[in-house]
Formats: sequence, C-alpha cells, structure tokens
Amino acid sequence: MCMKGIDVSRYQQNVDYKKLKAAGVEFVIIQAGFGDVLSYPKQKDKMFESHYKAAKAAGLHVGAYWYSYATTVAGAKREAQGFMQTIKGKQFDMPVYMDFEERSQFSTGKNNCSAMVTAFCEELEKNNYWTGLYISRNPLQNYISTEVANRYSLWVAEYASKCNYGGTVDIWQYTSSARYNGYSGNLDGNVCYKDYPTLIKNAGKNGYTKPAEKVLDSKGMKEGDRNLGVYELKSMLSLAEAKKIISTHITVDEGFGSGTTAVVNDLLKKWGYKPNGIAGEGFVKKLTEMLK
Repeated sequence: MCMKGIDVSRYQQNVDYKKLKAAGVEFVIIQAGFGDVLSYPKQKDKMFESHYKAAKAAGLHVGAYWYSYATTVAGAKREAQGFMQTIKGKQFDMPVYMDFEERSQFSTGKNNCSAMVTAFCEELEKNNYWTGLYISRNPLQNYISTEVANRYSLWVAEYASKCNYGGTVDIWQYTSSARYNGYSGNLDGNVCYKDYPTLIKNAGKNGYTKPAEKVLDSKGMKEGDRNLGVYELKSMLSLAEAKKIISTHITVDEGFGSGTTAVVNDLLKKWGYKPNGIAGEGFVKKLTEMLK
C-alpha cells in the first residue's frame, strides 16, 4: 500500500483538513511538543490540540511526534514520559515518533544515540504505544545502529527523487515544499508504505482497544479425538493439501494429533478466527466451500 501524508506543528496554522483530505492527503503526523515538558510545560506544542481535533474530525489517519533535545539516556526517557503525558487519552492510528535531529545529540556518538532512541521507544512501548524514529537519512546511517533502526517504525527524511537508505523505510519524507488545497503554504510531504491504521487497531495500540477475536466453533473435533469424523476431516485436509490450499502433509487416519491441530489453527487464522484448535460444523462447512 502507499498513503500520502503530511506532518504539522505550531508553524502551520489555518489548516483546512477537510480540503486536504479531498486533495488526496490520507494521514497527518502532529508535533505534540519538544524537550522536557515535565519541567517546562510551555514546551507542549500550542497547536497540538487544535490540529488533532481538526484532523480527526476530517477523517484523516493521525500520528504524533516529539522533538527531542535529550543528550542522555535518562533525558530521553524523561522526554518520552512527557510525550505520553501530553498525548494521554487520545487515539492515534499512525505511530508516535521520536524526532531525532539535533547536532548536540549526534556529537555524543553512535552508541549513545542508539541507546537514547531505545530508551525513548521502550518507554512508550511499555505503555502500549506503537512507536518509532524520525531522522534524516545521513545521520541514520552514521549515528543509529542497524539493530535499533530495524527494531522500530522508521520515518526517514531525504529530499530527493528516491530514498537512498539501504534498509526498510516505513514512511519517507520526500519534500518540505508539498502544496495541497487546504493550506496556503508549503508542507512536508510524506509517503507511508504500511497499513498502520489496520495494524495498530488490530494490535490494540495507541489508545485503541484490541478487537475481540471471533470464534468459529466453540465445540467440535479437537486434539485427542479418534473417530470416523476425524478420519473424514483428515481426508478433506489431505485433499486440501493436494489442491495446494495447505502445505502441511496430512496422514489420513482416525487420530486428531498435534499436526492436525496446527493445520486447523492455520486455517482458522487465515479465515480471521481465533485459532482454538476446534474443527466443528462451521470449520467443516468452510473447508468444504474451499474444496469446491
């Protein structure tokens, strides 16, 4: 997938999000604040609340970011705590990011930079946020370890015809001069390559409640059963294997063993149901439809 988006802060005012959405903008990532807001409350972005409310009302997908000035692991952790205090009670179906771009941070070296990003993101993850790192491509390659870059959602800035980072980029900020109907000036233009709204909501992150898993059958054949019904079920699964619907080899006999449980659970997950290891009437019906 590929979604178009922007990011905004206190510097963007009088934004008409409904017009932006009509112009093709699908998501916005909003600055919530910067630095140590726990010590300096005025460092909350003065436009954060209004940007959030308007973007949500327009039906855009929304994320947030925190501009970091931390130069120590303890400082990064404190910034993350302030970030969470600022966004508490809100829902974000895009990730929440640490914005890491100060020279004073890079001057502390790669090991410390990587440790600060980890401390910030881990603090958010402990509190059920889907989090990540915003950074320009050059400092990413020089000051962030590959392990850390691969660990979190990666939002990379590089104003060029393509992003030249060798690893996986989830969001690419490709320009600072995007123009859309709905705002009179330039905007940062971004492209997102992941379906974060679905991933985040299904995982129950960023203020969302994880949806309850659907159960196809609450009773039926299960591991340990041995009867004619199990034999018929395994014959159907063997046919599904022959049709390349499943890849696991099924030995046709009367025993419902761990291998059959694994195949049943794989199919249940494929169909969008809780993998409870039960093959009841609903399972047999869906499997029959697949074999037609």
